[in-house]
Amino acid sequence: MVGKRLDRINAELARAVAEAIRDLKDPRVSASMVSVTRVEATNDLSLARVYVSALKEGDLPAVLKGLRSAAGYLRRAVGQAVKLRLTPELEFIPDSSISHGARIMEIMRAMEEGDHEDRLQ
Repeated sequence: MVGKRLDRINAELARAVAEAIRDLKDPRVSASMVSVTRVEATNDLSLARVYVSALKEGDLPAVLKGLRSAAGYLRRAVGQAVKLRLTPELEFIPDSSISHGARIMEIMRAMEEGDHEDRLQ
């Protein structure tokens, strides 16, 4: 029972964080296309790990720095959007799964075209 509730809370937190990130004016964050890939909250809801990715992998360190500096604002915005007794601390963690998936697709496309030896290196 707790797992289903926590899954729903994680989904709501992910939605709320993504909306709040869109409102940020920090150029480090607004200049790059940022995606919230998933959120994992602890059982006591004291901490939520927010996994983010950027469209350009090179922008990710600057994006994380911007998000970490805006963590207080984002926490307040999430607290207003998601009605919980306690709003969890937000910890931003880089997630390279999107770029990794794009790389796999590129390799598969190259294999279909027959020039996979050049692309695999």
